[in-house]
Amino acid sequence: MKKILLIEDNFEMRENTAEILELAGYDVITAENGKIGVASAKQYLPDLILCDVMMPELDGYGVLYMLGKNVDTASIPFIFLTAKAERSDFRKGMNLGADDYLTKPFEEMDLLEAVETRFMRNDVIKQQYEQNIDGLDRFFSSITEGQDELIKLSKERKHRIFKKKEVLFHEGDYPNILFFIEKGRVKVSKMNEDGKEYVTNLYGEGDFVGYMSLLEDVDYTETAIAMDNTEVYMLPKEDFTELIYRNKEVASQFMKMLSRNLIEKEQQLLDLAYNTVRKRVADALLRLRDKYIETGENTFSISISRDDLASIVGTATESVIRTLSSFKEDSMIEIKGSKIKIINEEGLRNLRY
Repeated sequence: MKKILLIEDNFEMRENTAEILELAGYDVITAENGKIGVASAKQYLPDLILCDVMMPELDGYGVLYMLGKNVDTASIPFIFLTAKAERSDFRKGMNLGADDYLTKPFEEMDLLEAVETRFMRNDVIKQQYEQNIDGLDRFFSSITEGQDELIKLSKERKHRIFKKKEVLFHEGDYPNILFFIEKGRVKVSKMNEDGKEYVTNLYGEGDFVGYMSLLEDVDYTETAIAMDNTEVYMLPKEDFTELIYRNKEVASQFMKMLSRNLIEKEQQLLDLAYNTVRKRVADALLRLRDKYIETGENTFSISISRDDLASIVGTATESVIRTLSSFKEDSMIEIKGSKIKIINEEGLRNLRY
């Protein structure tokens, strides 16, 4: 049973609203002011919060602010109940992270529809959305329904095909676009003072590219290049940032991606510092296998140039070629042109030197 916290200082409104929700099958907890409401939210961790705006002790904006600072309550869906319908009040609540508004007096069905819609959207976001363009459509439509200015984000995005070795963005460019890869592969790299390229990340179907610079509002610190013909959807920065600031679930998704990015880069630094070239090449092949899998009979085939592989590993191309030859001699891989087939995954995984 879904649990709802209702924070409302008016006794009659609180009792009537709670009764409607209970008749609809929800477990309702009530609080008569903002301070009690904050304490109840932390104690019971409800699935949804309905909160009046104008209250003694602590108003609704204060409640939302306090809950947003607590890791356990920050992501709970939050709907304001208010008799004030001015645009400035609506904007203030949304900027603080509210998910919806209900203007009092409201009809019974308006209340239930708002609650059910928020639960449905939240359930969709919690599921790991399918990483293809259909999944992207469902992802954005689930969180922008009823918000006309954001629906266009999923319906009017630009589509473009980048040819192999074509640049999506250069290091030092100012970010205006969020890229979503529908098909193909993209590498993100940096150049050192000697002009040597080092690949810092790899992206494939279902990945977003360039979001870190967009979120930080700084120039790109890396260059993104298509590794083969790559189809992308380009989401305007203004729409993306508005969506991030107005929708906690979307912000949470990108925070998780940022966290994964940091963890992966930390591991790369550790590998460079402590692992041998052979071990780094083996680990890179396994990562590429997981990222860009091409299945064959009992094999995993990877298509990548030796220069790109060397940039990922952080060594000279000649060293990569020699290492691949030794792996082939040890019957861990097969090589045909640019394609590498892993035939002994355990052998690669268990390399110690």
